[in-house]
Amino acid sequence: MALTKEKEIGDCEMKRKRRQSEDYVCPVGSGNFADPKSCRRFYQCVEGTPFLSRCPSSLFFDDIQKLCTFKNEAVCGPVATTPAPVVVDEVDKALKCDSAKCQLPNCFCSRDGTLIPGGLNPKEIPQMVLISMSDTVNANNYGDFHKVFEGRTNPNGCPVLGTFFVAHEFTNYQNVQQLHYEGHEIATYSIRKNFDDLSYEEWVQEQIGMREILQNFANVSKLDVFGMRSPHLKPGWNTQYEVLVDYGYVWDSSAAVPPLKVPVWPYTLDYAIPHECRSGTCPTRSFPGIWEFPLNSHYVNSFDGGYCPFMDQCVLHNMDENDVLAWLKEDFARYYDGNRAPYLMAFHTSWFQQKSLVRGLQLFMDYLTQTPDVWFVTHTQALFWITEPKTIKEMSSVYQPWECKERVVPPQPCNLPSSCPLSFKGANVTETRYMATCFSCPKVYPWLGDARGAGLSVKDVYKSENPSL
Repeated sequence: MALTKEKEIGDCEMKRKRRQSEDYVCPVGSGNFADPKSCRRFYQCVEGTPFLSRCPSSLFFDDIQKLCTFKNEAVCGPVATTPAPVVVDEVDKALKCDSAKCQLPNCFCSRDGTLIPGGLNPKEIPQMVLISMSDTVNANNYGDFHKVFEGRTNPNGCPVLGTFFVAHEFTNYQNVQQLHYEGHEIATYSIRKNFDDLSYEEWVQEQIGMREILQNFANVSKLDVFGMRSPHLKPGWNTQYEVLVDYGYVWDSSAAVPPLKVPVWPYTLDYAIPHECRSGTCPTRSFPGIWEFPLNSHYVNSFDGGYCPFMDQCVLHNMDENDVLAWLKEDFARYYDGNRAPYLMAFHTSWFQQKSLVRGLQLFMDYLTQTPDVWFVTHTQALFWITEPKTIKEMSSVYQPWECKERVVPPQPCNLPSSCPLSFKGANVTETRYMATCFSCPKVYPWLGDARGAGLSVKDVYKSENPSL
């Protein structure tokens, strides 16, 4: 049953929130926006009506990520935004989907992005659930991340896995190596968390540099890194996707989708994207064979909690664990009872700072593991099915891409990593940073243009994998 605002906070509380918000004007119809008077508060706008909300204790509202996080990570607002420039017609602008020419396994599109690969009946296919974490990985969140997966298995008995988009700053690379060892997928997020309008070379330094750091200090081979995500779900126009092509990436997951009654399936970028681009910075050209895993917005019919591509951007911290469970179940039903597009649950660390959210998620995970035809897979595992779709009946014996018995297991990480004290010189700071790794300590803190931490004045040069260059 759908949650209602009356159930969540009561009529009196709702009237109080509206009264407190009378002087605030929503910048756009819906979304979360900083309170100019306090970094602890923000406004949740629903169809133009503002509601004042507060971050949980000890957390502050980050007006860039649009969520509550730790004080030292929060960018207090309001942060001025630059409207996306109007894109003029380009000579090589991507065309609309031509399904007659776009054929699996190398191309997939549909007019509105909602059609199922292979034209299969939704009741005859698996409901894929993709859990991802986009953040630094360290002692502040590693244990919480682990508890999401511990003790849970798929219908074939294999452990539940997720995809970790790793950000470099303050990451513990022994933790990352352990996640990789356990079978979780590792993808690149960035070296820095905050940046805007990068050039081609800067995208290379951010993403390919991050991939090199993962290989150097977490023993994650670049051959095992297939995907990336842009911070704040703000794709880097065509430039980011040129880097994907040139450096051998297979997929991206940076495009956020507004609330839709029917969710969008992953698609290739051979043709124009089939949905509104929330950031205004999505690619406009054709990038044949590159897959996009769009982040559909999560919401319930009453719009309690707002809508969000990242789970922690929805305002659920005022709910108890049972309300969180009910909210997630209603959101999930739109996929499971509909076209069974992959259910992407993307998280930051901030979700795990609230006990009711953590417990609600655990209850939801238990619910999903007991729901028929639900499989927890990584992004790349999902892509195996999407490129060669099969019915549940056809998968009933052994579906090799989702098997775990014959998985090539990377070397186990050390028990006691080195805690390396390293000098770091940033744009506005010089300090000592500590980095944990099972490998030898570098000379300086690895950074843009210096993925080995060698401390040399000459920047790294990464060789393109595009044979046409």
